[in-house]
Amino acid sequence: MAEAETSSFSSSSSSSSTLRMSKTKTHRTTPWFEEINGDVLQNILERLPAVWFASATCVSKQWNRVCNRILSRPKLASALSLNPSLDIAVKEVFDKVLSEPIRPHFAIANLGSGFSLIDAFRLITKRLGSSTPLIVSTASGLIGREALTNEFREVKPSSEADDYVEDIDTGIVFTLGYVPGLKVDAIPLLRTAKEPQEVMTDKFVKDIKDYTASVSGCTSPVGIIMFGDPRVDMKPIIDVLDYAMPKETVIVGDERGNFRYRSGNETRNVSGSTKSDAIALTFARDKDKSSGIGDIQFHVALSNGVSAVGPIYKAASVRVNKPDCTTWLTAKREGDMDILDGQRILDDIYDEMENHTDESPDLYIGVTKRRKYCIESEKMRLITSLALHGVIEGDEEYLYVNGVNIKTGDYFQFYHSDSNFALSSSSDAYVNLKSLKKEVFGGLIFACCGRGESFFGRCNVDSFPLLENFPRVPLAGIFCCGEIGRGPSSLIGESNKEKSAHCCMHVFSTVYLAMSYTSACPEC
Repeated sequence: MAEAETSSFSSSSSSSSTLRMSKTKTHRTTPWFEEINGDVLQNILERLPAVWFASATCVSKQWNRVCNRILSRPKLASALSLNPSLDIAVKEVFDKVLSEPIRPHFAIANLGSGFSLIDAFRLITKRLGSSTPLIVSTASGLIGREALTNEFREVKPSSEADDYVEDIDTGIVFTLGYVPGLKVDAIPLLRTAKEPQEVMTDKFVKDIKDYTASVSGCTSPVGIIMFGDPRVDMKPIIDVLDYAMPKETVIVGDERGNFRYRSGNETRNVSGSTKSDAIALTFARDKDKSSGIGDIQFHVALSNGVSAVGPIYKAASVRVNKPDCTTWLTAKREGDMDILDGQRILDDIYDEMENHTDESPDLYIGVTKRRKYCIESEKMRLITSLALHGVIEGDEEYLYVNGVNIKTGDYFQFYHSDSNFALSSSSDAYVNLKSLKKEVFGGLIFACCGRGESFFGRCNVDSFPLLENFPRVPLAGIFCCGEIGRGPSSLIGESNKEKSAHCCMHVFSTVYLAMSYTSACPEC
């Protein structure tokens, strides 16, 4: 009897409780998670890892609004791992860059030469998803903050002459970018057996302009980050881009680095026999951006690493060796009628450099080129540019240099690598970047593989101009074999003499890209 009463009480109590809960549910119109104070909610959400943050945006309209407020400004996230295991290195950099809220608009992964490009591309695309434009490239050295220790490092493989440099040929530096107000995509320069490079280069420029026009309403991108194939001469390609783009469009990158890419537009992803000679990560203004989003700008600074030596010469005869992509030439000193062979030219230059402090400096000729360019049906224009060609050797017949597109009558001067001049130029780049009175949210560095600790005798000189000016800003970079750097001359520091023949492709130099943000209104 007692058990029956107890059972009946429990049943009655349970029914009563259920009824009260039912009434409570009936009167609750707002889910409990929407009753959290807005400031408290924002404080919680902005601490979430990126993956959880992405899920939180789907919880409710209120949470979505708060998430959008958290990501109202642009963001760059970057991490370096030197773990010799590719799987572990990729995991370390992903864990770091995704440890805070971010919506990836683009991704760049740079690898040490000891890692497989194909394997890394496969791993990264699997983790990143299919919609984010991605470039994975092999570099001659890596620059960035270590994912586990937060220590800033410049590392590259050592050679027998590099007593200063650690022997590191593995590792990855991974960068994610969120750039509200801009649209980003990877646009390839395709190569086919049927079309010559000039035609494909024109199409490449047209593709960039068409994409920019489709998302921004004009044909001028804000900036381009380029990666070129080491088997391709990038100079004529960059010359055409330089001609076709307004001076405000910033172009930076690596002239010669093996790469793989994935575009946000599936039709641009190559397959089969089609190859890509270069890839352009293109940034264009978003014509549909909301009124509350501010303005992103790209700024380029340069630390030059070569100084001029000797007189000016005029090419007297020119032969092109297409299989080796080299040029053989003789020359006259400016104002002189004697034709000089390669050995006589080099003897003169070495005499000029007798007191040079660096051992065995690298030699280049800077050729002033006046060439006619046009895109499709446009009227031809004469463009003057300065192109640097590495000197191979000289004999009693010719001076042998790397590259092509040198013509009889072109003027040139010799340049040599110079660590003292590079240090001075690095200080100038620091001052130029310091003059930016803007909110810098990220930076990229493209340094010549001949520079670094072995060149300067101390570490982190190439990173100094950005790192010292913006110590809390995410920075990443690479050592490469040819630095692309083009933009307004205010930060590049071109002399008056050089402004009429500016240089877009540099040697023994470091190119700095600073990305800044200006709010839509002062109180934002």
